[in-house]
Amino acid sequence: MRHLNFPPYLFRFKNSENKVSIFDEIRKKFIILTPEEWVRQHVVQFLIEEKKYPKSLINVEKVLRVNGLRKRYDIVVYNSDGSIFILVECKAPEIKISQLTFDQIARYNMTMKAQYLMVTNGLNHYFCQMDYENEKYNFLINLPLYQIR
Repeated sequence: MRHLNFPPYLFRFKNSENKVSIFDEIRKKFIILTPEEWVRQHVVQFLIEEKKYPKSLINVEKVLRVNGLRKRYDIVVYNSDGSIFILVECKAPEIKISQLTFDQIARYNMTMKAQYLMVTNGLNHYFCQMDYENEKYNFLINLPLYQIR
């Protein structure tokens, strides 16, 4: 797999039936290694190792309903009260981050109401803080470190 714009992390892999899988610490199982999954697992480690978010507050690939349609988010970090702190959209490294990517996460966030958004293809990362009062997002250099709230 391609080198990404994250610090190096240690991952567990297994090879079964000529398919490589990577262990997901959050889902506690091996997942087929695709380019998008490679990015997703780096983001999980980034949130745990660099930003110090507890694993217990992180959720990976769950279904949500947007305008009656079933969609699947990549990563959510919850606040301890169950509200959503960060919503993350991951793309494969060869996928360019475009307005369509931001439109997708904005649609998801209409339902989820996260405080922060992260969009990444593993090479380019974008972070935003939501300003619901003025109906816009403010771009940031990075996500905040975990703080007990």
